[in-house]
Amino acid sequence: MDGLNPWLLLPAIVVAAPSGAYATQYFTVEQAQAAIFPGATFTPSVVAISDAQKKEIERRTGVNVRLREQRVWLVSTGGFFILDEVVGKHELITYALGLNADGSVRQIEVMDYRESYGYEIRNAEWRKQFVDKRDGDPLKLDVDIKNIGGATLSCRHIADGVKRLLAFYDVALK
Repeated sequence: MDGLNPWLLLPAIVVAAPSGAYATQYFTVEQAQAAIFPGATFTPSVVAISDAQKKEIERRTGVNVRLREQRVWLVSTGGFFILDEVVGKHELITYALGLNADGSVRQIEVMDYRESYGYEIRNAEWRKQFVDKRDGDPLKLDVDIKNIGGATLSCRHIADGVKRLLAFYDVALK
């Protein structure tokens, strides 16, 4: 360490530290599919939406559509498995939405959570609030979805994402 200023090492260590130190993968796609639709088989597709469909989804939900293509699987037992991402506070949250054949929510699973706090959205009791929700339901914090202190943005963004996907189902999949 002759001639090397030890104080210069500290910024190098900070820069080299991984930014996703708190990232946790809870499910792979296959594991989430099995958790939501046990015993089913899945036919994958990518559904692209038109400008008119994008505008309609945004009009119905008040939620911006970031991506024009959605990964969707048709479920052999009826319904759809949809993979989606929303921003938590700073990082993306990957989650899966299972829809029944009638378009109501069957279940949601958080697959990847990359934030340092707010992971309580994985709590089964909190996620159960979404079961049987449909396009047109409010899906708003403190209205029909309870907030979790310290996870407000994650709660709001998951609720907005589910609301957007329910409108997507009605506009593009039904």
